Amino acid sequence: MANQVISDELIASIERYHLKTRSIVEGFMVGLHKSPYHGFSVEFADHRQYIPGDPIKNIDWKLFAKTDRYYLKRYEEETNVRCYMLLDHSLSMSYTSGDTTKLDYAKQLSAAIAYLIVKQKDALGLITFADEITNHLPPKAYQGYLNLIFEKLLTLTAVSTTDTLKALHKAAESLKKRSLIILFTDLLDEPTKLMEGLKHFKFNHHEVLVFHILDKEERDFNFKGETQFVDSETGQKITVNPWQIKNDYQETYQNYIKTIKSECLQSGIEYNPIDTSIAIEDNLLKYLYKRSLF
Repeated sequence: MANQVISDELIASIERYHLKTRSIVEGFMVGLHKSPYHGFSVEFADHRQYIPGDPIKNIDWKLFAKTDRYYLKRYEEETNVRCYMLLDHSLSMSYTSGDTTKLDYAKQLSAAIAYLIVKQKDALGLITFADEITNHLPPKAYQGYLNLIFEKLLTLTAVSTTDTLKALHKAAESLKKRSLIILFTDLLDEPTKLMEGLKHFKFNHHEVLVFHILDKEERDFNFKGETQFVDSETGQKITVNPWQIKNDYQETYQNYIKTIKSECLQSGIEYNPIDTSIAIEDNLLKYLYKRSLF
């Protein structure tokens, strides 16, 4: 990775995309506004008389009972979306089978999404974690705040072992206001622990998006010849002939992914697999387009 988290080329690409397909980008952000904050981040402003064709859901029935007239309640936004990006930088995120580690990819992807969120004038904060929370920047909604977020991302290195459950519980307990949680992680932990942590956010009425950062070899397991595998967090080593265990590995891996997807779906958590062998621009634009369809 170069000496900046989000490259000028990526910014230019996002800008061009924003100009050419503004409706998609706005659809993405509107989707973020609608889902967690529908009927939430607004406050009452005044009334106006009902006009045939107006949605009846906004009729003030208490006022109707007093006046025998139909009036609509009008609202104004109290705040834009409050977002927190949560980024896992445990040692397992240092893995790569190519040129870019999962951590570097997650840093660049999160920086690109941060750029779009702040450009939309939504408040953005950052929490980084491994076995403990290592950074906690509160949400703010001004362009200059990106510099601080990018600085934290730029200096972030893979450290320590993974304790996702502990970190997510602490993060959920620290967030007092309803927020949109955007998690970047390789999800290398026990599914039950992962879901317990994610459900803590849902229990506290946060909206949760998960970007599952994956190296293609974690999925395909196309290693050739006798190979030594080293656990990046424990240092444990094992030497095997990959072809002998490939089928069992892939079956276990697919069952793991199915479990995560199913649990996320049942819990109302949006799950997004991100393949680090695919260009960040392509993954980002694909996701923006997907969000625009809802």
